[in-house]
Amino acid sequence: MIASAVLQLLLLCSFREADAATPHFHTFFYIGHRYTARGNATVATGQMYVEHLKPLTVTQKYPVLIIPGNGMSGTNFLNTPDGRDGWADFFLAKGFQIYIVDPPSRGRSPWHNDIDGPQTIFDAQRIETRFTATRFHKLWPQASLHTQWPGNGSMGDKTFDEFYASVSPSSLSVIEMAQKVKYAGSLLLDKIGPAILMTHSHAGQYGWILADSRPEQVKAIIALEPLGPPFVDAVFPPFAETRSFGLTDIAVEYEPPISVPAELGKVVASVHPFHVCYRQADPPRRLKNLVGIPVLILTSEAGYHALYDDCTADFLHQAGVGVDHIRLEEAGFHGNGHMFFMEKNNLAIAAGVVLPWMAQRDLAIFSSTPPLSMRGNEGDIPDTISHRDDL
Repeated sequence: MIASAVLQLLLLCSFREADAATPHFHTFFYIGHRYTARGNATVATGQMYVEHLKPLTVTQKYPVLIIPGNGMSGTNFLNTPDGRDGWADFFLAKGFQIYIVDPPSRGRSPWHNDIDGPQTIFDAQRIETRFTATRFHKLWPQASLHTQWPGNGSMGDKTFDEFYASVSPSSLSVIEMAQKVKYAGSLLLDKIGPAILMTHSHAGQYGWILADSRPEQVKAIIALEPLGPPFVDAVFPPFAETRSFGLTDIAVEYEPPISVPAELGKVVASVHPFHVCYRQADPPRRLKNLVGIPVLILTSEAGYHALYDDCTADFLHQAGVGVDHIRLEEAGFHGNGHMFFMEKNNLAIAAGVVLPWMAQRDLAIFSSTPPLSMRGNEGDIPDTISHRDDL
């Protein structure tokens, strides 16, 4: 018991410095805009909002560029919905510069109703059932294990209401979104130089797209439950065919090259109750520009990605990409869901898994790496049960 207490204290101390706001410079800018005719007027379109956080003393050689998931803005990473420090504070305290974006036509990036395509938004019930209150709805087997969301995850709960208020309309066209992020994101990498990409969920494909577009500028990709699995949707019917280039909706460069997506020759690797796992037919083509870029895929215990992120990792391995796939429960972090970077043990995960991985690949200076098997201190956050009749 004494040894366990000491280990917990060491992990707590490794991220405690982020508990107080880290002194930093805070600026923002827009990138990727082009002028478009709008009747008799001319307006800027396609611009991407970029927030830049710079500690007073930068000690890490690469900044972290964060791209939030679908329907989300960069505010996800600034602090948690219940007011605790977010991952931006954590990495600032470790000496990283941070760039956080709102993808074009979302959040603080303007959308024009007569120029940009139609938008859609996640309704509150979808957020509850898939992200915040999954253990009550049990839409997939692991959903019942979800205990780390701070609150009951339902409408009327203060933390849920704060989180849902941040959800933004997003473009209905996944291809349009990918094209805009590729254009603006490539210009951003040209501006800021080499960076570590951190993507979440639907933004996972943007990591592969930007690394393909600017391979010299992307030093690593940290993919938090990235969009997948290859070629087809999963878990939630209908299981529509999508991501025709494997893990992306728009073209990325393969070697040998392909002229049409069908040349990838997908084959069934395995069949499961909630998804089908596809891979390339042999001999597989390589994702030419991603080879040599270290990739971390991080998967929660209770999120729906627990069902198929291994398929995504396998596809990347087959395409010649070096991938470390870490499941949080195997690293000692239990009960997390799809939004684990804002859940009760969010800082412990950053300190116990993400930063050590970065240090092991010479992407970060970190002198007191805690063991990956360490489970984080969750503090005194209540874990209340919803009393809504529909849960």
